[in-house]
Amino acid sequence: MTREPLIIHFDCKRLRSLLAALKNQNASSMVKSTTSGHFGLSPCQQRSRSFSPEKQLLEVPLGMKARGTRQNHLRTILIFVLVLCTTGISSQLEAGERPRVIVSTDIGGGDPDDFQSMVHYLVCSDVFETQGLISSPPQGGRVRDILECIAAYEKDYINLRTWSRNYPSPDDLRRVARQGAIDPQSGKQPAAKISEGAKLLIESAKVADPRPLYVLVWGSITDVAQAVHKEPTIKPKLRVHSIGSWNTRQDPKARDYLFNKHPDLWWIESDSTFRGMYMGGVQNEDFGNRSFTEKNIKGHGHLGLLFMQKKADIKMGDTPSVLYLLHGDPNRPETAHWGGSFIRPDPDTRPSYWHDNPIESLSFKGKQGANTVNRWRKDYLLDWKERMDRVLRGAEQP
Repeated sequence: MTREPLIIHFDCKRLRSLLAALKNQNASSMVKSTTSGHFGLSPCQQRSRSFSPEKQLLEVPLGMKARGTRQNHLRTILIFVLVLCTTGISSQLEAGERPRVIVSTDIGGGDPDDFQSMVHYLVCSDVFETQGLISSPPQGGRVRDILECIAAYEKDYINLRTWSRNYPSPDDLRRVARQGAIDPQSGKQPAAKISEGAKLLIESAKVADPRPLYVLVWGSITDVAQAVHKEPTIKPKLRVHSIGSWNTRQDPKARDYLFNKHPDLWWIESDSTFRGMYMGGVQNEDFGNRSFTEKNIKGHGHLGLLFMQKKADIKMGDTPSVLYLLHGDPNRPETAHWGGSFIRPDPDTRPSYWHDNPIESLSFKGKQGANTVNRWRKDYLLDWKERMDRVLRGAEQP
């Protein structure tokens, strides 16, 4: 007598009990992952740089006729998967390989989309080691606006924490929140007195850690200029990804100081590529700038509420700097990333400076490089949807 294969979902915490149970069962040797080549990692987990090993799902068809070596074969495969669950599928997924990140944001200033990007960053924060959250100019944004986001995160943290042990505690985030410069740079070079945000940049860059420090600039680049001017020896550790355009115009002197005086700074300057976040790509049905948030952000915990209160439709112009680290090789800006791909306009004199790609086919309505972001729109929105769903219930809840 035979039975149809039975698809059983289990997590890594149950692997040991399953292995024990197989001693008394006949089993098929066929093991199928829920997504090809990833042993059942969800799309969100596949694209992340870390994952919670205890939550990996597999599908194992169990039959009643297999005997002997087939059963042993399945047991061997399951042991192998258990090793993967405890050590990580690749070095990219190991906790020690999470990128070190500082976010410098003008949240609370003239554009509410920084609140949107901060909500997205916080639900992705298990993927990073957050070294700092800096309030930067211009206008009225202050560190209190960062703390408002952390307060919403704190209310959703109880559920988020069940999905990944790497989500930082709200108190840890508060400890690294700093007020950056309030006013733009006034002279040709930064003043001798630097902001608390610039001090944090220097301290973090000097930490004895082989990993680079990614500085995601969502506002004026004032604090980065202060830090580099005060302590230029930190440059080899820094990887700056700045969202320019309007932000640059709020402190052009700080930007020009870095560009003219520090040509060896590792720097992606995105003046138009980032616009692919909300321009172009798949926008039909549930993937529109408003239809997506209505279905997948509204009603999703306190972070979802904060997002909808600040700005209900997707702009999130700073988010591509985060997407860049979520999917793609961060060491190669010229290759494909969710956050765009870039060119070196002057590789001889500025070998570590990248800018928007001017190729016409990669532009959207005159915005150079925007298509290198919006081509991934469905992928990164689905990834975000899965993460926002985490705030609704714990990982163990049905």
